[in-house]
Amino acid sequence: MKQPLNKSPLIGVTPLWDAARQSVWMLPDYLEGIKAAGGLPVVLPLEVSEEDVDQIVNTCDGFLFTGGQDVSPSLYGMEDATGTIVSSLERDQLESLLLSKALLADKPILGICRGLQFINAFLGGTLWQDLPSQHPSEIVHRQGKPYGVPTHQVALRGDLQALLCKDVLEVNTLHHQAVKDLGSGLTPMAVAPDGIIEAFMLPGKRFVWAVQWHPEYLFRTDKDSLAIFACFVKHCCR
Repeated sequence: MKQPLNKSPLIGVTPLWDAARQSVWMLPDYLEGIKAAGGLPVVLPLEVSEEDVDQIVNTCDGFLFTGGQDVSPSLYGMEDATGTIVSSLERDQLESLLLSKALLADKPILGICRGLQFINAFLGGTLWQDLPSQHPSEIVHRQGKPYGVPTHQVALRGDLQALLCKDVLEVNTLHHQAVKDLGSGLTPMAVAPDGIIEAFMLPGKRFVWAVQWHPEYLFRTDKDSLAIFACFVKHCCR
């Protein structure tokens, strides 16, 4: 849907879920990153019908798949092998329906952290369920506060390398799961020194990018993080 002049693209943002409080919530950083790039973010409801999602996909110009709980191993045909997984059936159900319809409609999509893991699993990939126990590394992939401080590098490839005009990027990191086997059709755009895929894209679509790090914590002081949001929002305007 082409935007009228001076209209910000409407970006649907997948909600965060607090199971203990039975509460939908949102970190403002995701919303502010979209707004800083010229988009208008809208937090989506958690419980929706298929008809609701059809209307959402028809109305929104793009979608941000946020971080949060672990992706359930059932999505990629496995069980919890480590005893570390904390998943959300509600989010997995919403995002499965939303992603399938958004891809079919060729709406721009940006995944962050869990968003990357979910897109990968949905497209037939698998995950390291717990990096410390399954993929030991000198890199600490789950840093402490402050979250807006980069802690390791990734080597850039392809479209992300071209966008940022650099070969190496400093990123922050807040995850214990990660891509193991890449999903169907996905192309890596960033790789950590220990071999973990930290960003990918889906060629043939208008815009499907995902990053493992958290640009929403960095964009205020880091032009590269803002450039990722801006590239996403720009594609939502077409």
